[in-house]
This record gives sequence, structure tokens and C-alpha cells, in this order.
Amino acid sequence: MAELSSNNFDPACHQITRAPIKLYNMLIKPVGWIAIIMLLMISCIKDPPLNPEADIESFTIDKDLLLADVFIDQVNSKIVLHLTDDAYDSGFAPFITTSAGATVTPASGDSIFFGGDTIHYVTRSQDGRYAKRYTVELASIGNWAFDFEHWEIQPTDKYAYPVEDDGSMVWTTGNPGVALSGVSKDPSSYPTRSTSDHMYGMKAAELVTLKGTALSGLVGIRLFAGSLFTGTFNSLNAFVNPLTATEFGQPFAGRPRRFSGYFKYTAGSIFQDKEGNAVPGMKDSCSIYAVLFKGNTRLDGTNINTSDRIVATARLKTTGDHAQFTRFDIPFEYATTAPLTGKHMMAIVVSSSQYGDTYRGAIGSRLVVDSLRIIY
Repeated sequence: MAELSSNNFDPACHQITRAPIKLYNMLIKPVGWIAIIMLLMISCIKDPPLNPEADIESFTIDKDLLLADVFIDQVNSKIVLHLTDDAYDSGFAPFITTSAGATVTPASGDSIFFGGDTIHYVTRSQDGRYAKRYTVELASIGNWAFDFEHWEIQPTDKYAYPVEDDGSMVWTTGNPGVALSGVSKDPSSYPTRSTSDHMYGMKAAELVTLKGTALSGLVGIRLFAGSLFTGTFNSLNAFVNPLTATEFGQPFAGRPRRFSGYFKYTAGSIFQDKEGNAVPGMKDSCSIYAVLFKGNTRLDGTNINTSDRIVATARLKTTGDHAQFTRFDIPFEYATTAPLTGKHMMAIVVSSSQYGDTYRGAIGSRLVVDSLRIIY
């Protein structure tokens, strides 16, 4: 076999064999750089942070065991239950959902029983840094007579709210929603609070229509009417859908005949519309009424006056000022004479401005109520 030497080297063949090699090098170098860049990018991408939230988002019980829907009070870390006697005696196993990745103890599906120590649920966030302790509170209303003698102060936002003799909560206010608007953390900065201006006892409930804040004005809320009602307040909906934040009603047994109490009222000087414009010739008025309705799911601000579940209503119809305490005694007007069957709820609703749910009224309107009664 002949040796390859410079004497038999063919330059044309050499050029042809080098061409594919150059092309290969031209292609492989960019691909290599791309691969290196991708590896660097992957090395810079970190895993998403673990969830720091530790909320109980739902606490589900068979509706047959409840007199009213479960209410989770996130602000005060409470789970409020209205149970039937059977549920109280026999216990139950709630289905619980939490913030993504959070754990809860006792676990979802574990049975709980009453009669001993207070029941608590403890959640821990996915990242392990935060924990939350919920107290299970049993609510019951035996006597529908309210004198507003006992008030507590919410520890974080400092608004006042009424409690019963045993510390249970039957009433709520719109104060939790107002707290989100940036008002001062002081009971007097909120539209609903206690007062020593009473008819009986030592205290009564005072409701005042106040000017909105700069923050609330951004969402079209230019005044806050004082509001007090039996039921719960869902703070999660306070700015997103305010009318659904007010959840009216507490379980009620029996056939109510009359709604009575004492009130005094002075309207503010200038009635304003939702945009804050004065409305000449319009005068503010208070709102005091009671509604009996079917079922154990609460009504809200969108349907408390229109729902087909309403059985009977007792409404104060006065519109004038009352400088001194005035007694009212209103009969319930029934939509039907049929006997009451099944579960029912009663909502008592009080406001310093009749149209405060649509942010219309007069700043400075003041209503005081005391000794409210539902008479069987």
C-alpha cells in the first residue's frame, strides 16, 4: 500500500473533507452555548416559597345537626356552632379544609365531643413558621330579651361589640368592616358602641352615622351608618361585596307575636347620596325591624327584605326625631296563617340611617336602642 506523502497529497480532496467539519463546528457551538445558558437559568430558579397561611377555611357538619350555618370568625379565631341537642350529646366529625399545605389538629374527620374542656383546633402553616389557635364556641339563645349591658373590645382593632351575660355573641355590628378602612383604633372612632345614655340598667347601644375614610372613598363608600343585628359579619366580603358581608339571623323556636323596645333618634343635618352630594329636602331616618324566616342559612343585605323564605316581619315605621326614649311595640305581620314547621331564624336589624346599606344618609345621625324584646 502506497504511503501518503506530500508527493501524493491532493489539495482538492482536503478542501472537500474539511467543509463538513467546519459546518459541524458552526452548528454545535451555538447549541452548546444554549445548553450552558439553560443550565445556568435552571440553577438560578428557586423552588416557590412554602405557604405561610394557617387558616381554617371551612368546617363542614351535616346540616341536620345544625340550627344555623357554621360561622368561622377569622378575626377572633373562633368557630361558632349552633347545634341540635343530638349533635351536642353524641358528638360529630367535621370535615375541615385549611390554607394550602397547612395542617390542623385535631385532624379533619376526627370526632369531637362536648361536656368537658373547651375544644380548640390548632393549625400550622406549610412553611412551619406560623400557627393559629381556633376556639370552638357553642351559641344558644333561650330568652330573646336584650339590654346591652355587657360589651367587649376587640383586641386588635379596638371596636366594641355586645355580648350576653354568659359572654356569648348573639349580636354583631358593621364595625369589623369599618376597621378595614383605616379608622383610629379606638371604640369612639366606630359607628356602633356602648353608651351610658340608657333607658334601663347602666348601658345601651349607640349607633352613629360617620363620614367615610380616604381609603373607603376609593371604593365608593363615603359614609358608615351604625349597624347592629343578630347574626354574623363576614369581613372577607366587606369591601368586595359589602351587602353579603352582613349575615342576618340566629336560630329561633316558637311563634313570635310582637317586637318591642325603646329608642331615641336625632337625624343628621344634611342628607347625602352615594356620591356624597347633598340631597335638598331629604331627611335621614333610622331603621328598626325584626324578620322571621325559614331554614338555617342566614339571609344577607341582598335579600333580607325580599327573600321568599320570610315568614313574618315587624317593622318600626316612624321617620321623625325622638329626643327622649320612646317605647315601640310592633306586631309581627305573617305572610301565611299556616303552622310553623321546620327550622327558623330571627333577624333583628337596627341602623342609624335607613339607607345606610347603600351608603346614603346624614353624617351625625344618632340612634340609641335599649331593652329590645321578642314576645312569644
